[in-house]
Amino acid sequence: MPGIDECLLDAMRLPGARGAAVVDWTSGLALGTIGDSPNGDHEATAAETAEVARMAAEQPAFALELPRPPTTVGSQAVTGTGSPVEDVIVTTRAGYHILRFVETDFDSSVFLHLWLDRAEGNLALARIRLGEMAERLVLA
Repeated sequence: MPGIDECLLDAMRLPGARGAAVVDWTSGLALGTIGDSPNGDHEATAAETAEVARMAAEQPAFALELPRPPTTVGSQAVTGTGSPVEDVIVTTRAGYHILRFVETDFDSSVFLHLWLDRAEGNLALARIRLGEMAERLVLA
């Protein structure tokens, strides 16, 4: 179960990765960064991407989720909810920005931000791998 540093190193191994960060979207603070930042300042980028993440996570148009079928734990039925937004993808002329929300046992407001070069990156692969990284990420 990787921590923040290992997760960021894994993200940078993706084809076309330019930079990555783990960001708290409530405060806008970067919990960890690696590689380049689109505007040269990792903290400013964290604050800017946190605004995008917050808008997606808190807007009713994106927050509506169909109820999941109940699962059984022991003899009790439990209805799962989870975060309704899995990720946000912003496409620019030069690259892709993928914001992947991290689900945790506590009230999580953390996401992974990956900046991909458009010519070298593979958006589908990056999205799948970020999902896997988000599931394994341990926040202590």
